[in-house]
Amino acid sequence: AFQWSWIQYPFFAALVIFDMVYIQFPPLWARLLLLCLLVSSPFIPYIRRFTVPAMVVFTWLITFYAVQFIPNTIKPQHIFVNILPTLERIIYGANLSEIISQHTSPVLDIFAWLPYGIIHFAFPFAFSLALFIFGPPGTLAVFGQAFGYMNLAGVLTQLVFPTSPPWYELSYGSAPADYSVHGQPGGLARIDEILGLNLYGTTFGNSPLVFGAFPSLHSGCATIEMLFLAWLCPKARPYCVFHVMWMWFATMYLTHHYLIDLVGGSIYATLAFFCFRRYLPVIRPGCLTRLDY
Repeated sequence: AFQWSWIQYPFFAALVIFDMVYIQFPPLWARLLLLCLLVSSPFIPYIRRFTVPAMVVFTWLITFYAVQFIPNTIKPQHIFVNILPTLERIIYGANLSEIISQHTSPVLDIFAWLPYGIIHFAFPFAFSLALFIFGPPGTLAVFGQAFGYMNLAGVLTQLVFPTSPPWYELSYGSAPADYSVHGQPGGLARIDEILGLNLYGTTFGNSPLVFGAFPSLHSGCATIEMLFLAWLCPKARPYCVFHVMWMWFATMYLTHHYLIDLVGGSIYATLAFFCFRRYLPVIRPGCLTRLDY
């Protein structure tokens, strides 16, 4: 058990109440019902086994959903347009996202789309199931906490430190940004052309968090998932490295992140993993599934 576990709940409660005040849909009675269910769930046997470890995940998801309703007047009024590309050139000597995205092809488009548009969303569910089946009892709860805290910290950072992604620089240059700017699909527009859909054009055009380049949560999620996979199955470490590099390439190729965003996301993930690693159960040699423990 986490010795500080009960300290986190007032923070979750304050953040969720703040979110509920600004959320306009669903209606107030539905929001109050959801709030009551969340508050009461830790006191209900069996249900609490799921909801208590997942409370930080619920808080992150509610906060991310609430972003679209938060008035622009209370958001930071300065959006950092030049800081990321400038740091990119100072630290790495070039704008790597710009270089990588210059040469495109349908094959590379699909290669980048797979991790960015499909695996990123499907893998957490499949991996959670794998941790539950093949990991020692308690592994999934620790992963959920680490995963949730990393994403919550990332979204809060994106809110208080709004930064523009590479597609903004390609479209607007160094022009000052404001919250009236709609998101763009970047390189994913080519996927819409391949599929004959307007999926990503619509999705990113309605994005609730347009200026959330830093940190990259695509990078963060890939990194923390691979850290837990490498912990559970050390033989998979070569694939873990490839998976993170694949995601890094995809995000830069599709003009959604600078390299510094990706490094930042991986730092968030690494910090979360090492903060929670002490709570991971011991892996016993010869135990293939949770039933063997």
